[in-house]
Amino acid sequence: MHNPGTPERFDAQKRLADGAQFIAGRLTKGTSGHTHAVVDPATGEEVYTYELAGTDDVDAAVAAAREAFPGWASATPGERSDALHRFAAVLADRAEEFARAESLQCGKPLKLTREFDVPGTIDNTAFFAGAARHLQGQSAGEYSGDHTSYVRREPIGVVGSIAPWNYPLQMAAWKILPAIAAGNTIVLKPAELTPLTSLLFARAATDAGIPDGVVNIVTGTGREAGERLVGHPDVAMTSFTGSTAVGKRVAEIATATVKRLHLELGGKAPFVVFDDADLEAAVHGAVAGSLINTGQDCTAATRAYVQRPLYEAFVERTAALMETVRLGDPFAAGTDLGPLISHVQRDRVAGFVERARGYARVVTGGEAPQGDLKDGAYYRPTLIAGAAQDSEIVQSEIFGPVLVVLPFDSDDEGIRLANDTPYGLAASAWSGNVYRANRATREIKAGCVWINDHIPIISEMPHGGYKASGFGKDMSAYSFEEYTQVKHVMFDNTAVARKDWHRTVFGDR
Repeated sequence: MHNPGTPERFDAQKRLADGAQFIAGRLTKGTSGHTHAVVDPATGEEVYTYELAGTDDVDAAVAAAREAFPGWASATPGERSDALHRFAAVLADRAEEFARAESLQCGKPLKLTREFDVPGTIDNTAFFAGAARHLQGQSAGEYSGDHTSYVRREPIGVVGSIAPWNYPLQMAAWKILPAIAAGNTIVLKPAELTPLTSLLFARAATDAGIPDGVVNIVTGTGREAGERLVGHPDVAMTSFTGSTAVGKRVAEIATATVKRLHLELGGKAPFVVFDDADLEAAVHGAVAGSLINTGQDCTAATRAYVQRPLYEAFVERTAALMETVRLGDPFAAGTDLGPLISHVQRDRVAGFVERARGYARVVTGGEAPQGDLKDGAYYRPTLIAGAAQDSEIVQSEIFGPVLVVLPFDSDDEGIRLANDTPYGLAASAWSGNVYRANRATREIKAGCVWINDHIPIISEMPHGGYKASGFGKDMSAYSFEEYTQVKHVMFDNTAVARKDWHRTVFGDR
């Protein structure tokens, strides 16, 4: 399917020949005794076979991170900042390599990884390079007699993180960067399907001069490597991004050792269109917001609620625009939409749509393409109408290129329906009325609410959810602070005060 003249695919077997574990500054092979293949979802071709991590590899990575922690934690904020600035420069120099590796393992169109995933990761690295110098406690003061108090923010220790397969490079960055900027060391487990860019990212950190052991990668199964990492007694904090079901299991394991916990879980983002919205803008926003990364995005628009006067026109125009989206080779310039991550995921998405045919109308899509794309994990952009609010297609996270449209009448009803799922990660509202828009931002229960847009993110602002979408923030200063612990320091200013305190508590002795 690869067309002559398009960019060459990343040669993972050559570039990562030494293995898919990155421990104490070097690539090694896993010790589990089992292998795993990275498959190009656009073709079904195996592009990288590696040895999976076992518990021994997790233990070695945690030991390396623990050994590196005292030195890295004691580095000045300026020294950590300088290292992260060098890191950003290395990433910029290797941007094309990262873009091609991410497209290969995920099936993302190359134009998306070049213009979004990689530049976003470089920007995030530069942000945390600056943030490293701005971690503050509180001003000192005398809050109790002659005693002076102040607050220190200190690194936590070894962080164990688990990243998903939908944005492997960006999710690795969102976990690694705030952790190490704050002086922690980290062991990251990427998804077995998509380890390539996490490994390249860790190697770039070492090449930028970040000390060995500060950033470590173990690539293994969730049941073996993941559960060992979360439950490891030397891991002080766990950060997980993935499904709500797996997040509950992570929380259960982490609780046994009372770890700091950060969870970014599932989403079912509502897309609320009021009757004074710009219809064309909303239609284009819905198509882009629902199909980004082939719908494999926990903030993707999945439930469009459209006020009755615009409903029929919205359905008609959204279906027509979806039909113009070009599926194809991720490395071809004209491709808008790539495959899903795997045939298993494609079949899962197809199952949701097939079951929905029994109670709703598939307006467009609802099938896998044939011809040149039949060997890949492709699925056509799909629009569904006529479903009930309590149906599976409305309530469950599909994680594919599927948008469901439902009508509403009053503003109260639109906001109520938007909040009527267990999730609360992201949402958008479309209106030309500032009061309506402001009400939506106030009353929709989600960690991010866009107005007249859907999907953009920036390094300076937090990302994280409400309700079953988890807790904790990625990106921004809020994320940075999550990877620290707060210490109250208090000392008295006179020996007399100390003597008087003892007399008060214990009497004259």
